[in-house]
Parts: sequence; C-alpha cells; structure tokens
Amino acid sequence: MKEFYRSSNGDRWLLCRDVQSGSLFVRHQANAASGGHMTDLDIENFLTCSPRHPEHDALLRLIGTLVEGGVEPS
Repeated sequence: MKEFYRSSNGDRWLLCRDVQSGSLFVRHQANAASGGHMTDLDIENFLTCSPRHPEHDALLRLIGTLVEGGVEPS
C-alpha cells in the first residue's frame, strides 16, 4: 500500500495491490471522527467520480511518477 493523499481532516487515500490477483485499487480510509471506515474502489471508478477532488489529482501525479523514465518502446 502507498498513501498518495491525506486530507486536512485526516482522511487517507492509498494505492493498493490485491495479492491474489495483482490488480490495483484505491482504498479510502475515513478519519477516526467519521468512524474510520474503509472503502475500496477500482481505479477507473475512482478517477471518473465527479466532481474532481485533490485526491484524484494526487493519484494521477503518482501514476505519472511511475511512468516517467519508463522503458523505451521497441
């Protein structure tokens, strides 16, 4: 798991990998005052949610760092 955004109220967003399938997903962990509930979303659904919030931009920045300097096409 890699945290990619934490809001001012303590909510956290993490990029996670399912160990069995290898698929990636986003986990939202609400702050303690909100009960600390966790919600898992596939990346496509997370990124297509409207309106767009800072956590969406933070995930896109993280994805960008993963592909910067990637392998040259053959």
